[in-house]
Amino acid sequence: MSLQLRLFGGNSAGNLAATGNDGGHAIDKSKVLAETAAGVITPMRPGNFGSIRTAPVVPGPRYFERDEADQLKELAKEKTDGARQAKRAYQALGKIEEADAKVHKEHRKYEGVVAENELKKVRSNASLAKKLHGMRPGYARLGLGIDKAENNARVRIDAIKAKLTAGMN
Repeated sequence: MSLQLRLFGGNSAGNLAATGNDGGHAIDKSKVLAETAAGVITPMRPGNFGSIRTAPVVPGPRYFERDEADQLKELAKEKTDGARQAKRAYQALGKIEEADAKVHKEHRKYEGVVAENELKKVRSNASLAKKLHGMRPGYARLGLGIDKAENNARVRIDAIKAKLTAGMN
């Protein structure tokens, strides 16, 4: 079977993919490119482009009453402070995202090192397996030699026993 058929399928001698040793790749690009969390902003999910509006838009010029102006002024103070706190919170969230991204990136680098070294280890195992298979004929010869020596010993012992038995009679 050609190497291409073994690597890319089309074999008729058996299903190598079922053994998991066909050299195939189980990297699903939809998983590689999947969002890291639900609701994260991506080109495929750009978000809702919503905004915040505390007070309604005044459609045209108008006069305000004193208590309306006082209430709006108090609301403006609250929202100004809220905006400062929101800015601080969003800056902190941004820093958290940056830290998460660094950890994510470093973890993927680590996983790459693990994968590369796993290949080295498996390659070493395969090399040893090939070497051991190459030794099998030698072991078979040794086994045949032992069998022959045992057979020769048995023949000689039987001959000695026959002489002893003949000498006693």
